[in-house]
Amino acid sequence: MKLTIEKILDFFYPLFSKIFDKTTFRYAACGGTNTVFDILLFFVSYNYILHKQNFVLSSIVMTPHIGAFLLAFLVSFPTGFLLMRFVVFQESALKGRVQFFRYFITVTISLTLNYFFLKLFVEKFHIFPTIAKIITTFIVIGFSYVSQKNFSFKTAN
Repeated sequence: MKLTIEKILDFFYPLFSKIFDKTTFRYAACGGTNTVFDILLFFVSYNYILHKQNFVLSSIVMTPHIGAFLLAFLVSFPTGFLLMRFVVFQESALKGRVQFFRYFITVTISLTLNYFFLKLFVEKFHIFPTIAKIITTFIVIGFSYVSQKNFSFKTAN
């Protein structure tokens, strides 16, 4: 699977080589694909799994947009880590468990940012949840790239 993904990315990289270095291109392609996957999972969870109803987990009741956000995250987190580790930041010498822990920290911060922006956009600004998710995603992408490149998958100087 890894080799197939790399071949596809390497095929398209020449089109973007004047704009991005190879790592940034791979991050954009893999992160973008995983982000679209996450948004699709959010949409399906919100509309077809939760049916726009509150999500009840034991004694915790979540609004449907937060429940859908968490359901999508449970799938997109591991796929994102695997893409970043094995396709994007291959040159990192950090051990896998260190990368995973650091990735978890940066994603937790991103999750927190996502949560607050979603709450703000949906509940205060009354933006449709899927649109709010897309806006939120674009806000968090910059933080995510910098933190993953310089912390989660840091390479030796």
